[in-house]
Amino acid sequence: MNYLFIMYPWERVKPLNDTTLRLIHETVDRGYTVAMTVGANLTIRDSTPMAFCKVFEKGKVPKSIPAFYKAAKFKEQMLPLAGFDVIFMRANPPLDSIVLNFLDSVKNDVFIINSIEGLREANNKLYTAAFHDPKKEIIPVTHVSKNKEYLQRVIKESNADKMIMKPLNGYGGSGVIVLEKGADKNISSLLDFYINTGKDDSSYVIVQEYVEGAEKGDIRVLMLHGEPIGAMRRVPAEGDARSNLSAGGTYEKHVLNKAEKRLCKVVGSKLVKDGLFFVGLDLIEGKLIEVNVLSPGGITYINKLNKTNLQKKVIDYCDDSVKSKETSSVRRGELRKTVKDA
Repeated sequence: MNYLFIMYPWERVKPLNDTTLRLIHETVDRGYTVAMTVGANLTIRDSTPMAFCKVFEKGKVPKSIPAFYKAAKFKEQMLPLAGFDVIFMRANPPLDSIVLNFLDSVKNDVFIINSIEGLREANNKLYTAAFHDPKKEIIPVTHVSKNKEYLQRVIKESNADKMIMKPLNGYGGSGVIVLEKGADKNISSLLDFYINTGKDDSSYVIVQEYVEGAEKGDIRVLMLHGEPIGAMRRVPAEGDARSNLSAGGTYEKHVLNKAEKRLCKVVGSKLVKDGLFFVGLDLIEGKLIEVNVLSPGGITYINKLNKTNLQKKVIDYCDDSVKSKETSSVRRGELRKTVKDA
Protein backbone atom coordinates (compact mmCIF):
# COMPACT_ATOMS: atom_id res chain seq x y z
CA MET A 1 0.00 0.00 0.00
CA ASN A 2 1.08 3.56 -0.74
CA TYR A 3 -0.14 6.28 1.63
CA LEU A 4 0.08 10.07 1.31
CA PHE A 5 -0.76 12.34 4.26
CA ILE A 6 -1.61 15.93 3.33
CA MET A 7 -1.10 17.63 6.68
CA TYR A 8 0.55 20.40 8.68
CA PRO A 9 4.37 20.70 8.71
CA TRP A 10 6.25 17.86 10.43
CA GLU A 11 7.93 20.25 12.88
CA ARG A 12 4.50 21.27 14.23
CA VAL A 13 3.59 17.70 15.18
CA LYS A 14 3.26 17.17 18.94
CA PRO A 15 4.54 13.61 19.34
CA LEU A 16 3.00 12.92 22.75
CA ASN A 17 -0.61 13.24 21.60
CA ASP A 18 -0.83 13.86 17.85
CA THR A 19 -3.46 11.72 16.09
CA THR A 20 -1.92 12.11 12.63
CA LEU A 21 1.39 10.80 13.94
CA ARG A 22 -0.35 7.67 15.26
CA LEU A 23 -1.89 7.05 11.84
CA ILE A 24 1.46 7.56 10.12
CA HIS A 25 3.24 5.28 12.59
CA GLU A 26 0.70 2.52 11.92
CA THR A 27 1.24 2.69 8.14
CA VAL A 28 5.04 2.86 8.38
CA ASP A 29 5.02 -0.03 10.87
CA ARG A 30 3.14 -2.15 8.29
CA GLY A 31 5.99 -1.65 5.84
CA TYR A 32 3.97 0.54 3.49
CA THR A 33 5.41 3.30 1.34
CA VAL A 34 4.38 6.41 3.25
CA ALA A 35 4.81 10.05 2.28
CA MET A 36 3.66 13.35 3.65
CA THR A 37 3.24 16.80 2.19
CA VAL A 38 1.57 20.13 2.84
CA GLY A 39 -1.04 21.75 0.62
CA ALA A 40 1.41 24.33 -0.72
CA ASN A 41 3.58 21.52 -2.13
CA LEU A 42 0.99 20.26 -4.60
CA THR A 43 1.91 21.00 -8.20
CA ILE A 44 1.37 19.92 -11.80
CA ARG A 45 4.07 18.60 -14.10
CA ASP A 46 3.28 17.82 -17.73
CA SER A 47 -0.45 17.85 -16.91
CA THR A 48 0.06 15.32 -14.09
CA PRO A 49 -0.90 16.30 -10.51
CA MET A 50 2.16 15.82 -8.30
CA ALA A 51 3.40 16.65 -4.82
CA PHE A 52 6.78 17.50 -3.36
CA CYS A 53 6.86 14.82 -0.67
CA LYS A 54 8.86 13.65 2.28
CA VAL A 55 8.97 9.86 2.00
CA PHE A 56 9.67 7.87 5.15
CA GLU A 57 12.74 5.69 4.85
CA LYS A 58 12.00 2.04 5.58
CA GLY A 59 13.70 0.16 8.38
CA LYS A 60 13.14 -0.83 11.98
CA VAL A 61 10.23 1.11 13.42
CA PRO A 62 10.34 2.07 17.15
CA LYS A 63 7.23 0.99 19.06
CA SER A 64 7.35 4.22 21.06
CA ILE A 65 5.66 6.85 18.92
CA PRO A 66 7.64 9.80 20.34
CA ALA A 67 10.81 7.77 19.63
CA PHE A 68 9.53 7.11 16.08
CA TYR A 69 8.99 10.83 15.58
CA LYS A 70 12.50 11.65 16.77
CA ALA A 71 14.18 8.93 14.69
CA ALA A 72 12.20 9.40 11.46
CA LYS A 73 14.26 9.94 8.30
CA PHE A 74 12.99 11.04 4.93
CA LYS A 75 13.98 11.35 1.33
CA GLU A 76 12.42 14.15 -0.68
CA GLN A 77 10.82 13.36 -4.02
CA MET A 78 8.21 14.72 -6.40
CA LEU A 79 5.58 11.98 -6.73
CA PRO A 80 2.34 11.61 -8.74
CA LEU A 81 -0.84 11.76 -6.66
CA ALA A 82 -2.43 8.98 -8.70
CA GLY A 83 0.39 6.65 -7.64
CA PHE A 84 -0.96 6.47 -4.08
CA ASP A 85 -3.61 4.02 -2.91
CA VAL A 86 -4.80 6.26 -0.07
CA ILE A 87 -4.60 10.02 0.40
CA PHE A 88 -5.32 11.04 3.98
CA MET A 89 -6.42 14.64 4.45
CA ARG A 90 -5.11 15.82 7.84
CA ALA A 91 -4.64 19.55 7.31
CA ASN A 92 -5.94 21.95 9.95
CA PRO A 93 -8.92 24.22 9.15
CA PRO A 94 -9.74 26.33 7.29
CA LEU A 95 -9.89 24.18 4.17
CA ASP A 96 -7.80 25.28 1.18
CA SER A 97 -10.13 24.92 -1.80
CA ILE A 98 -7.15 24.83 -4.18
CA VAL A 99 -5.97 21.59 -2.54
CA LEU A 100 -9.34 20.05 -3.39
CA ASN A 101 -8.99 21.25 -6.98
CA PHE A 102 -5.73 19.30 -7.23
CA LEU A 103 -7.35 16.19 -5.77
CA ASP A 104 -10.40 16.38 -8.04
CA SER A 105 -8.32 14.94 -10.87
CA VAL A 106 -7.43 11.75 -8.94
CA LYS A 107 -10.54 11.19 -6.82
CA ASN A 108 -11.68 8.30 -9.02
CA ASP A 109 -8.30 6.56 -8.86
CA VAL A 110 -7.31 7.02 -5.21
CA PHE A 111 -9.22 6.40 -1.97
CA ILE A 112 -9.34 9.84 -0.33
CA ILE A 113 -10.37 10.11 3.29
CA ASN A 114 -12.46 12.12 3.64
CA SER A 115 -13.97 12.42 0.16
CA ILE A 116 -13.56 15.65 -1.79
CA GLU A 117 -17.32 16.18 -2.01
CA GLY A 118 -17.74 15.55 1.71
CA LEU A 119 -14.96 17.97 2.63
CA ARG A 120 -16.45 20.67 0.44
CA GLU A 121 -19.82 20.29 2.12
CA ALA A 122 -18.72 19.87 5.72
CA ASN A 123 -15.39 21.66 6.18
CA ASN A 124 -16.81 24.33 8.47
CA LYS A 125 -19.50 24.66 11.11
CA LEU A 126 -22.24 25.42 8.56
CA TYR A 127 -22.58 21.66 8.05
CA THR A 128 -23.92 21.27 11.57
CA ALA A 129 -25.93 24.49 11.50
CA ALA A 130 -27.80 23.37 8.39
CA PHE A 131 -28.46 19.84 9.67
CA HIS A 132 -32.15 18.99 9.25
CA ASP A 133 -33.54 18.87 12.77
CA PRO A 134 -37.02 20.44 12.73
CA LYS A 135 -37.87 19.39 16.30
CA LYS A 136 -34.54 20.71 17.68
CA GLU A 137 -33.79 17.30 19.15
CA ILE A 138 -30.10 17.00 18.34
CA ILE A 139 -28.88 20.45 17.24
CA PRO A 140 -28.89 23.56 19.48
CA VAL A 141 -30.68 26.57 17.98
CA THR A 142 -28.02 28.13 15.75
CA HIS A 143 -27.69 31.40 13.84
CA VAL A 144 -24.93 32.22 11.33
CA SER A 145 -24.38 35.63 9.78
CA LYS A 146 -21.93 38.46 9.19
CA ASN A 147 -24.75 41.02 9.60
CA LYS A 148 -24.06 42.73 12.91
CA GLU A 149 -27.54 44.19 13.35
CA TYR A 150 -29.18 40.83 12.75
CA LEU A 151 -26.95 39.04 15.26
CA GLN A 152 -27.60 41.75 17.87
CA ARG A 153 -31.33 41.24 17.36
CA VAL A 154 -31.00 37.46 17.68
CA ILE A 155 -29.13 37.82 20.97
CA LYS A 156 -31.58 40.41 22.32
CA GLU A 157 -34.67 38.37 21.41
CA SER A 158 -33.33 35.12 22.84
CA ASN A 159 -34.96 33.87 26.04
CA ALA A 160 -31.72 32.21 27.12
CA ASP A 161 -29.53 33.73 29.81
CA LYS A 162 -26.41 32.65 27.94
CA MET A 163 -25.39 32.01 24.33
CA ILE A 164 -22.21 30.84 22.63
CA MET A 165 -20.40 32.97 20.06
CA LYS A 166 -17.63 31.60 17.83
CA PRO A 167 -16.04 32.21 14.41
CA LEU A 168 -17.32 30.00 11.59
CA ASN A 169 -13.83 28.80 10.58
CA GLY A 170 -12.29 28.47 14.03
CA TYR A 171 -10.86 25.20 15.38
CA GLY A 172 -9.30 23.88 18.57
CA GLY A 173 -11.60 26.07 20.65
CA SER A 174 -10.20 29.30 19.26
CA GLY A 175 -12.53 32.26 19.61
CA VAL A 176 -15.28 30.46 21.57
CA ILE A 177 -16.88 32.70 24.21
CA VAL A 178 -19.99 32.65 26.39
CA LEU A 179 -22.32 35.65 26.07
CA GLU A 180 -24.11 36.65 29.26
CA LYS A 181 -27.42 38.51 28.99
CA GLY A 182 -26.12 41.05 31.50
CA ALA A 183 -23.19 41.99 29.24
CA ASP A 184 -25.25 43.73 26.55
CA LYS A 185 -22.90 46.70 26.39
CA ASN A 186 -20.02 44.48 25.22
CA ILE A 187 -21.89 42.67 22.46
CA SER A 188 -21.53 45.41 19.86
CA SER A 189 -17.75 45.62 20.17
CA LEU A 190 -17.42 41.82 20.30
CA LEU A 191 -19.37 41.49 17.04
CA ASP A 192 -17.23 44.19 15.44
CA PHE A 193 -14.12 42.22 16.41
CA TYR A 194 -15.40 38.84 15.21
CA ILE A 195 -16.83 40.11 11.95
CA ASN A 196 -14.02 42.47 10.96
CA THR A 197 -10.82 40.64 11.92
CA GLY A 198 -10.95 37.77 9.43
CA LYS A 199 -8.65 37.25 6.47
CA ASP A 200 -11.41 38.41 4.14
CA ASP A 201 -13.24 41.73 4.26
CA SER A 202 -15.62 40.27 6.84
CA SER A 203 -16.14 36.95 8.58
CA TYR A 204 -19.16 34.86 9.46
CA VAL A 205 -20.03 34.46 13.13
CA ILE A 206 -22.01 31.70 14.84
CA VAL A 207 -24.36 32.52 17.70
CA GLN A 208 -25.70 29.36 19.31
CA GLU A 209 -28.03 28.39 22.12
CA TYR A 210 -26.08 27.59 25.28
CA VAL A 211 -26.64 23.97 26.24
CA GLU A 212 -27.06 23.56 29.97
CA GLY A 213 -24.36 21.28 31.31
CA ALA A 214 -21.71 22.63 28.95
CA GLU A 215 -19.68 23.77 31.94
CA LYS A 216 -19.08 20.08 32.72
CA GLY A 217 -17.41 19.59 29.34
CA ASP A 218 -18.27 17.86 26.09
CA ILE A 219 -18.01 14.39 24.58
CA ARG A 220 -15.64 13.77 21.65
CA VAL A 221 -16.77 10.78 19.61
CA LEU A 222 -14.64 9.35 16.80
CA MET A 223 -16.74 7.92 13.98
CA LEU A 224 -15.53 5.43 11.36
CA HIS A 225 -17.86 4.73 8.43
CA GLY A 226 -20.83 6.03 10.40
CA GLU A 227 -20.14 4.05 13.57
CA PRO A 228 -18.63 5.24 16.87
CA ILE A 229 -15.27 3.58 17.56
CA GLY A 230 -14.29 5.52 20.68
CA ALA A 231 -15.27 8.40 22.94
CA MET A 232 -14.02 10.52 25.82
CA ARG A 233 -15.24 13.38 27.96
CA ARG A 234 -13.28 16.63 27.68
CA VAL A 235 -13.42 18.78 30.79
CA PRO A 236 -12.71 22.54 30.60
CA ALA A 237 -9.89 24.08 32.58
CA GLU A 238 -11.10 26.10 35.57
CA GLY A 239 -12.46 29.45 34.46
CA ASP A 240 -12.59 28.46 30.77
CA ALA A 241 -15.69 27.73 28.67
CA ARG A 242 -13.76 25.58 26.17
CA SER A 243 -13.33 21.83 26.54
CA ASN A 244 -10.66 21.48 23.84
CA LEU A 245 -7.50 19.78 25.07
CA SER A 246 -5.48 22.28 23.07
CA ALA A 247 -7.06 24.99 25.23
CA GLY A 248 -5.99 23.39 28.51
CA GLY A 249 -8.87 20.99 29.06
CA THR A 250 -8.46 17.50 30.54
CA TYR A 251 -9.98 14.19 29.52
CA GLU A 252 -11.92 11.38 31.20
CA LYS A 253 -13.22 7.98 30.19
CA HIS A 254 -16.75 8.01 28.78
CA VAL A 255 -19.21 5.32 27.71
CA LEU A 256 -21.87 6.51 25.29
CA ASN A 257 -25.37 6.50 26.75
CA LYS A 258 -28.56 5.57 24.91
CA ALA A 259 -29.29 9.11 23.68
CA GLU A 260 -25.71 9.61 22.44
CA LYS A 261 -25.79 6.27 20.59
CA ARG A 262 -29.05 7.29 18.93
CA LEU A 263 -27.55 10.61 17.88
CA CYS A 264 -24.50 8.85 16.42
CA LYS A 265 -26.77 6.54 14.44
CA VAL A 266 -28.78 9.42 13.00
CA VAL A 267 -25.73 11.49 12.14
CA GLY A 268 -23.66 8.48 11.01
CA SER A 269 -25.93 7.61 8.10
CA LYS A 270 -25.58 11.14 6.70
CA LEU A 271 -21.82 11.12 7.19
CA VAL A 272 -21.43 7.96 5.10
CA LYS A 273 -23.80 9.29 2.45
CA ASP A 274 -21.64 12.43 2.21
CA GLY A 275 -18.37 10.47 1.98
CA LEU A 276 -17.23 11.47 5.47
CA PHE A 277 -15.65 8.28 6.76
CA PHE A 278 -13.38 9.39 9.65
CA VAL A 279 -15.01 12.14 11.67
CA GLY A 280 -15.00 13.64 15.16
CA LEU A 281 -18.32 14.60 16.75
CA ASP A 282 -18.57 17.00 19.69
CA LEU A 283 -21.64 16.39 21.86
CA ILE A 284 -23.04 18.18 24.91
CA GLU A 285 -25.98 16.73 26.83
CA GLY A 286 -27.20 14.76 23.82
CA LYS A 287 -26.86 17.68 21.39
CA LEU A 288 -24.51 17.79 18.38
CA ILE A 289 -22.29 20.87 18.67
CA GLU A 290 -19.71 20.33 15.93
CA VAL A 291 -18.65 17.87 13.23
CA ASN A 292 -14.88 17.76 12.66
CA VAL A 293 -13.99 16.38 9.24
CA LEU A 294 -10.58 17.83 8.36
CA SER A 295 -8.28 16.64 11.11
CA PRO A 296 -10.29 15.02 13.93
CA GLY A 297 -8.15 14.20 16.94
CA GLY A 298 -8.43 12.26 20.16
CA ILE A 299 -7.00 8.86 19.26
CA THR A 300 -4.13 9.09 21.75
CA TYR A 301 -6.36 9.90 24.72
CA ILE A 302 -9.10 7.39 23.87
CA ASN A 303 -6.44 4.70 23.43
CA LYS A 304 -5.00 5.44 26.88
CA LEU A 305 -8.39 5.43 28.56
CA ASN A 306 -9.59 2.21 26.96
CA LYS A 307 -6.34 0.33 26.23
CA THR A 308 -7.24 0.14 22.56
CA ASN A 309 -5.56 0.91 19.23
CA LEU A 310 -7.90 3.04 17.15
CA GLN A 311 -5.29 3.86 14.51
CA LYS A 312 -5.20 0.17 13.58
CA LYS A 313 -8.97 0.21 13.01
CA VAL A 314 -8.74 3.32 10.84
CA ILE A 315 -5.89 2.02 8.67
CA ASP A 316 -7.56 -1.42 8.39
CA TYR A 317 -10.63 0.40 7.09
CA CYS A 318 -8.60 2.30 4.50
CA ASP A 319 -6.79 -0.88 3.38
CA ASP A 320 -10.09 -2.76 3.06
CA SER A 321 -11.65 0.10 1.08
CA VAL A 322 -8.78 0.02 -1.42
CA LYS A 323 -8.93 -3.79 -1.77
CA SER A 324 -12.70 -3.70 -2.22
CA LYS A 325 -12.38 -1.10 -4.97
CA GLU A 326 -9.66 -3.14 -6.71
CA THR A 327 -11.75 -6.33 -6.52
CA SER A 328 -14.75 -4.51 -7.93
CA SER A 329 -12.64 -3.11 -10.78
CA VAL A 330 -11.25 -6.53 -11.69
CA ARG A 331 -14.73 -8.07 -11.55
CA ARG A 332 -16.16 -5.33 -13.76
CA GLY A 333 -13.31 -5.87 -16.25
CA GLU A 334 -14.12 -9.59 -16.42
CA LEU A 335 -17.82 -8.91 -16.97
CA ARG A 336 -17.07 -6.33 -19.68
CA LYS A 337 -14.87 -8.90 -21.45
CA THR A 338 -17.69 -11.48 -21.28
CA VAL A 339 -20.05 -9.04 -22.98
CA LYS A 340 -17.44 -8.00 -25.54
CA ASP A 341 -16.73 -11.62 -26.47
CA ALA A 342 -20.43 -12.51 -26.84
